[in-house]
Amino acid sequence: MAAFDSLSARELAAAISAGDLSAREVAEASLEAISARESEVQAFLQVTPELALEAADRVDAARAAGDVLPPLAGVPVAVKDNMNLQGTRTTCASRMLESYESPYTATCVQRMLDAGCVPVGKTNMDEFAFGSSTDTSAFHPTNNPWDVMRVPGGSSGGSAAAVAAGEVPISLGSDTGGSIRQPAALCGVVGMKPTYGAVSRYGVVAFGSSLDQVGPFGRTVEDVALAMDALVSGGHDRCDSTSQEVEPVFARALSGSVKGCRVGIIPSFMEADGLTSEVRRGVESAARALEEAGAELVDVDLPHLDAAISAYYVIGPAEAFSNLARFDGIRYGYQEPDCRNLAEQSARSRAHGFGAEAKRRQMLGAYLLSSGIYDKYYYAAQKARTLITADYAAAYERVDVIIMPASPMVAFEHGAISDPTQMYLSDMYTISINIAGNGGITVPVGLGESSGLPVAAQLVAPAFKDERLITFGAAVERAFSGADFSAPVLGVAPACAGKGGELA
Repeated sequence: MAAFDSLSARELAAAISAGDLSAREVAEASLEAISARESEVQAFLQVTPELALEAADRVDAARAAGDVLPPLAGVPVAVKDNMNLQGTRTTCASRMLESYESPYTATCVQRMLDAGCVPVGKTNMDEFAFGSSTDTSAFHPTNNPWDVMRVPGGSSGGSAAAVAAGEVPISLGSDTGGSIRQPAALCGVVGMKPTYGAVSRYGVVAFGSSLDQVGPFGRTVEDVALAMDALVSGGHDRCDSTSQEVEPVFARALSGSVKGCRVGIIPSFMEADGLTSEVRRGVESAARALEEAGAELVDVDLPHLDAAISAYYVIGPAEAFSNLARFDGIRYGYQEPDCRNLAEQSARSRAHGFGAEAKRRQMLGAYLLSSGIYDKYYYAAQKARTLITADYAAAYERVDVIIMPASPMVAFEHGAISDPTQMYLSDMYTISINIAGNGGITVPVGLGESSGLPVAAQLVAPAFKDERLITFGAAVERAFSGADFSAPVLGVAPACAGKGGELA
C-alpha cells in the first residue's frame, strides 16, 4: 500500500470504506508520521493517541457491522489549540491556559468527529492567535516543513505545517485577519476561511468576536470541500448566535465550470509596496489559467481598501481586550502564588501569564476603548469597515470572485521580522476579507522561481457564496497540478516525505 502521506482524505476514507485499510491502520500511520517528523516541524502542542485509536476502533466496528460510514470515516484530523476538545488541554499556546482541561467539545470539532474524523492532536499557534508566524507561542515555534529555518505563517501555523509535513491530511484553523489563508500560502497547502457565520464558533476561544471564523486546511481543494461539508452539516448552531444555515454543497461545487464567469483583479493590490515579484507572477499565472478555462478578467476598484489594516488594528485589539479580560488568575487561567489581595492576584497573574504580543494587543485595546479615544479611533474604524464592506459588495455586482495574493512574500526566516508593525503588514492581503465578512481560499500555484518556496493565489467570493471558492479553487488547482481531478499542486514537503507513516 502507498505511504500514508501520499493519500488524500478522500482516498483514505474510500479505502477504509472499501475495507482495503482499517481506520486503526490509518490512525497508527498518522501517529507514526507525527513521531518521525515532529522533531523538525514542531506542529503539535499535544498528540492524542488514545483518542485517535478509540475513534478509529469505532469506525472499524461500524464497518464490520455493515453500517454506512460517514464521508470522512477514519481520516486523521488535527485541531488548532484554541478549539475545545474534551480529553485534551486547550492552551491557546499561552502560559495563561497551560493546564486548562477542555470541559466540552467545540461544535466545529464535534462536526468533524461526527463526519468520522479521528482526532490525533492539538496544533501550535501564535498565543491567543496574535501573530503571523507562530513564533509568539509560549511553548515553542513551529517550523515550515519546506525549510525549517523559516516560519509556517500564523496564527494557525501548526495546522498548516501538520498538513504540509504529511502528518495529517486535513486540519482545522481559525482566521481573524488571515490566520488560515496566510499560513496555507507559506506552507503550500489549501486553506479556506468561510464567510463569517458559516461555521459555528461555539467552543473556540475568542480573539475578535466580529472577525473570527473557523475553516479547514488540506492538501487538495477536494479535501477542503469535504471538510467544509462536514463543518456546515447540522445547520445553525443554537449555541452560537452568529451561526447561519449553510447548505453542504461544497463537494458538488468541485465539478462546476468557470466558463463565462468574471474574475476581478485589483490593480492597486498587484502593484503594492512589499509584494515580491515571484508572488505577483504566481497570482498572474493563476489569473491567466482561469482566463484560459473560459473566465473573463475584469479590473475592479475597492477605493477604501487602504484603510483596512488601520481599521483592523483598532477593531481587533479592542475586541481582544474585551475577550481576554476574563483571564485574571481568579476565575480561571494562570494564578500567581502568594498574592496579598485580589488586585495583586489579577495584576501579577496577567503580567506573568501573557506573552509580549498578547500584552501589547490588550494594552492597545484598552487605550482604544478609553474615554475620549473611543470616538476618535474605534468609531472611525467601524465607519471604515462599513465602507470596505460596501466596496466589496459593489465589486461583486460586476464579478463572481476576486483574485489576489494571500501573502506579499514567501515564508520568511524566524526572527527576520522583529518590528511588530512590519509583521502586521504581512496580513495586508487578507485582513479586508475578515472586515467585510466574506469567504476566501488560498490555493498553491507552485514554487517561487527564486526562493524555491511555495507561492499561492487567494480567491475571494461574496458572503455565503463560498461554494464559488471551491469551483474556482479547483480550476486553479487543475491548471497547476496537471490533473483532470483534484490533486495536490505540491507534494508533501521533501524533507518530510517518506519519513514514517507507512501503510501495510
